[in-house]
Amino acid sequence: MAIITACNQNKIYDTYVDLENSVWHEDTLTSYNFSIDDARLDYDISYNVRYADVYPYYNIYVKYYLEDSTSTIIKSELQEIILFDKKSGAPLGDGLGDILDRQVLIFENFKFPADGNYTFKIKQFMRTENLPGIISFGLRIDKTKEIK
Repeated sequence: MAIITACNQNKIYDTYVDLENSVWHEDTLTSYNFSIDDARLDYDISYNVRYADVYPYYNIYVKYYLEDSTSTIIKSELQEIILFDKKSGAPLGDGLGDILDRQVLIFENFKFPADGNYTFKIKQFMRTENLPGIISFGLRIDKTKEIK
């Protein structure tokens, strides 16, 4: 899989985890390991969802677990991501053909408690054992401002 990115000095992390056969099993956690070098800064955190236009729902619920370097969960929450317009059914992602990408800002100006290594773990929470049509799921972290 090729990922094309533009030069962005504020981007500190941006990766996808491909799901086997484009099916997200209820027990599958996608995991993202990254380092925060300056906890004084604010960060924007976004999900990147790559999905097929035949995905059977208009939304997806996910639960995340943000862990510090000791594997202590410092934040966890259930979140809803809208993938298709509720009324028209039109996909909200961008793409060519039947594959779509949607970036969804989940935290704006987020403060990490300290410098160090972190892990973001995410699982689908749709009350179905095998969720078809999710090709890959990603996480992106950007610095929002510099300390002067």
